[in-house]
Amino acid sequence: MKIVIKAGLTIALCFYLLVLSKLILFKYLTIQDIISLLTLSFDGYYWNSYNFIPFKTITYYLFLANDINFNIRVENLTGNIIGFIPFGFILPLLSSKFQSFKKITVATFCLSLAFELLQLIFRFGSFDVDDLILNTLGGMIGYISIKLIKIVSVYINHSWGGRRM
Repeated sequence: MKIVIKAGLTIALCFYLLVLSKLILFKYLTIQDIISLLTLSFDGYYWNSYNFIPFKTITYYLFLANDINFNIRVENLTGNIIGFIPFGFILPLLSSKFQSFKKITVATFCLSLAFELLQLIFRFGSFDVDDLILNTLGGMIGYISIKLIKIVSVYINHSWGGRRM
């Protein structure tokens, strides 16, 4: 039974990563667009259109962006968090190597950094250091969620003496 669960989690993780890649890297791009972006030219405008300052976008969306629709701001901020919750949730279920908060935080940060660097290098989107912060927060929330579920599950099983209702 454990093999079936592990296989299911592995498939879920692979599917999740494919969907996440589509949403982050190829959200608005066709195949032709992707090929044309593989030029790796780094003109001045290119570097000016990215955010390398921590909390700049977050602060702007929360307090200053009156010119941007509120729903768009909320979608951007929460989308970056929600998009990485499954990673922090699935990884500790899949591997015993990811049972600590620190390891999940580092793994989520590394995955997010990989996506952001791909966007920066290949222009598949826009690099934003705040996405790293929000994505990592999402992974942390996923990890805390699975730990809370495990604690509640143990408590319920202990309270009921292992009896089923």
